[in-house]
Amino acid sequence: MQNEDATRANSRTRTRAQRRRRNVWIAIGSVFLVLVLAAGAAIYSVYARWGNTETIEDAFPDETLRPTENTTGSMNILLLGSDSRADQASTELDGTGSRADTMIVAHIPADRSGVQMMSIMRDSWVDIPGYGMNKINAAMAYGGVPLVIQTVEGIIDQRIDHVMMVDFEGFKDITDALGGVTVNNPTEFTSGSPTNEHYPAGQITLSGDRALAFVRERYAFTDGDYQRVENQQLFLKAVADKMLSRDVLTNPITLNSLLNSVVPYIARDSELTVNTMVDLGTSMASVKSSDITSFTLPTTGTGDEGGQSVVYVNDAELPTVQQHFADDTLAGYDPPAR
Repeated sequence: MQNEDATRANSRTRTRAQRRRRNVWIAIGSVFLVLVLAAGAAIYSVYARWGNTETIEDAFPDETLRPTENTTGSMNILLLGSDSRADQASTELDGTGSRADTMIVAHIPADRSGVQMMSIMRDSWVDIPGYGMNKINAAMAYGGVPLVIQTVEGIIDQRIDHVMMVDFEGFKDITDALGGVTVNNPTEFTSGSPTNEHYPAGQITLSGDRALAFVRERYAFTDGDYQRVENQQLFLKAVADKMLSRDVLTNPITLNSLLNSVVPYIARDSELTVNTMVDLGTSMASVKSSDITSFTLPTTGTGDEGGQSVVYVNDAELPTVQQHFADDTLAGYDPPAR
């Protein structure tokens, strides 16, 4: 009993610390947005390259299956992270049926004062329209991007305005272009085969394949995806902080290299045009990295469904999350401890 109490206390302390850190959860698509907010010299490069990104045709579900249009002026962008490619020979959308491993709803408030990132754990046990209860990442296999959007819209009870799919392979080139990024690793671990990379606790510098293995690993941890999500948050915060540094923003060569690193690994809906990105970037020109915050869709722990490990969504808390999305007050949301 004493051990159980200690475990719960440690869990509460850890969760409160995570909330206080307000880790920035920026997927590669959001990194691209940061670039749009950068120096004016980068804008030309955005225009020159955005047309080379892949387009997700028919990305959205039928209109009759969707929530009503948003009237607050806020914007919700669904970011889907995948491990779909080992190289650039195939397209970003090839073979993504079972590889939507990361899902994030990026909520941009109407006053454009920041970005709130809500991570949805890949094993979340949710209702997939037409298929019943299953892990949320099964939606991609069942019905592609439109079904993923319909499922997420059912969770937040609000529209997804745009969708962007990004490939984790892009991490390697981004970190190389930045000259590596430094994170304060909270837990020592060694990644599994074939990388077998060792990551000591404390300050470590990551780049290339070593960075990719850091954000992918989950089997080395007793709590699996929970620690994986935290490590991704730590890594991506480090990327954002370095990208927003003066040394990067005032260096056209570095900016150009970063754009080259990101664009090959992006697929986006046809309405997310370069003009939309630039207009959004212009309206958010005063946003700092501290204005971009994150949380995970509240859960109540893990369990077993039909022989597969799942994460249970906190259904009692879900109406509160939905209300904050609807009222455009997500910046003030304080998730409960897991």
